[in-house]
Amino acid sequence: MTGESSSLGKAYGAALAYAVIIGFSFVFVKFALRSASPMDLLAHRFTVSFAAANVLLLAGWGRARFTWSGIVRLLPIAVFYPSCFFMFQSLGLFYLSSSEAGIIQAAIPILTMVLAGIFIQERSTGWQKLFIVLSVGGVAFIVTMSGGEGGGGGWRLAGYCLMLISALSSAAYNVMARKLTQIHSVADMTYLMMGVGFVVFNTIALSQHVSAGTLMTYFEPFAEPRFVVSILYLGLMSSLLTSYLTNYALSRIQASQMSVFVNLSVVVTIGAGVIVLREVLSWYHVAGAALILGGVIGANTRARNKAKLL
Repeated sequence: MTGESSSLGKAYGAALAYAVIIGFSFVFVKFALRSASPMDLLAHRFTVSFAAANVLLLAGWGRARFTWSGIVRLLPIAVFYPSCFFMFQSLGLFYLSSSEAGIIQAAIPILTMVLAGIFIQERSTGWQKLFIVLSVGGVAFIVTMSGGEGGGGGWRLAGYCLMLISALSSAAYNVMARKLTQIHSVADMTYLMMGVGFVVFNTIALSQHVSAGTLMTYFEPFAEPRFVVSILYLGLMSSLLTSYLTNYALSRIQASQMSVFVNLSVVVTIGAGVIVLREVLSWYHVAGAALILGGVIGANTRARNKAKLL
């Protein structure tokens, strides 16, 4: 029983670390976007993460034990996350305000809970569902009160659809990874995810530069020290490490429990904005953060109590 409790503790620690790293990542994204386009940012981000994954592999961290059948099983999760998640998120933000996008993305825990119940028969108690909805409500409250710049007029419906696909991609990854972590190593899954992200985003970014005749400017952002620091954080911490932490947590806790930590990162983002960017902390930030924290703690406490009874 002690070993099981220790394992769960490490899983929750991984989930918490994931939320903290993702929360701070938005600050570095803002810095990096001053020097590069969104697609170039994603391409450079996953170039750094995949390069680091190969260095770790050569240094003896884990072993690449891929078979064709294993690749076929793992490839869909790498397509859903990071490829589809980030791609459709970027496209959706082109048509929607940040507030509208935030509300849809906050629904990831609910979508995960529904998909997990259908495809891997994960059962959530009534209390867990209530706390997950409470967490989602906290995010929705913050982004609604914050307001946001207008989106793309008549193309708003397209933006909603794109952002919903992004949220569904994240939920699908949570559910599929939960099952596959019982079969494949966390290191193998993380390596493949970084590799697919590297190929997909570099292909898109390079294609855009070739068609625009701007290929020579592809690496220009690296002349900016702030961009270099930002891309190292995003590539090493916010892509490679968080993917490993997520896969590790999903190997030990339910997909719906892990997904609710996505909303916890909003609280960290608010704190990072206040500390690093000198943004103003309003009353609705505090109120929304309280709802999010209550939802995350409540959902996972109830889950742990349920596990003990079983």
